[in-house]
Amino acid sequence: MTTVAVLGAGKIGQTVLAGLKRAGWPVSSLLATARRPERAQAVRENLGIDIVSTDEAVRRADISVIAVKPQDAEALLREMAPSLPEGKLVVSLCAGLSTAFFEKRLPEGAAVVRVMTNTPALVEEAMTVLAPGKAAVDSDVTVAEELFSPLGKTIQLSETHLDAVTALSGSGPAYFYYLVEAMTDAAILLGLPRSTAHELIVQTIVGAAAMLRDTGDHPVELRETVTSPAGTTINAVRELERHRVRAAIVDAVEAARDRGRDIAATTD
Repeated sequence: MTTVAVLGAGKIGQTVLAGLKRAGWPVSSLLATARRPERAQAVRENLGIDIVSTDEAVRRADISVIAVKPQDAEALLREMAPSLPEGKLVVSLCAGLSTAFFEKRLPEGAAVVRVMTNTPALVEEAMTVLAPGKAAVDSDVTVAEELFSPLGKTIQLSETHLDAVTALSGSGPAYFYYLVEAMTDAAILLGLPRSTAHELIVQTIVGAAAMLRDTGDHPVELRETVTSPAGTTINAVRELERHRVRAAIVDAVEAARDRGRDIAATTD
């Protein structure tokens, strides 16, 4: 079985580890590193995965998954580069950092695949996008895809699109949670109990997402099936437009994209 080491068992690192375990990956083939003792203890207790040094993780792993904060990547690469065996795959989950950033700091010819996934990996519904670096070949991308496909859906794109992907699907779950918060507040204002509102909203979102996925219809078409003349929905949509919600969403996604570019500029 392929051994995977997640270097940096923070939120996204633990998400990947938990997702792999849920998908049936044996814990004997999973390793992790953690700087904070309490985080290391949580990974051991909650996931049963060994916490090891960076040197040991890199030497033992077939795939090294870098899941530290972008500002910590430079120091980690200096630490792991001397131990990285030739031909081993490096996968980056660091938002904003290009494959060139890693290739410049790792031994020459290191195969790097940049990956953007998201937190629904915990329930095997992740959206994962893979972009190979200069030295990565098709087989490297296939291996990385096999690693993330148990966590949800995977696609491959050119790295030029990764900042947009980060802003859209990487940060995307937070936008939906924000919407649920707002809808819950509205439901309570209208007199519904919080638990009932939560059940109504969550199932509505799940059902709407399933229709978008399964019908192939344009979202405008699906929205129009709910929007009858002079009805309740069109009045709600009018208020959304009056408050420029559509423009605010576009601005929010662009702001996330721009922040990813800022991170890359300050770390390079």
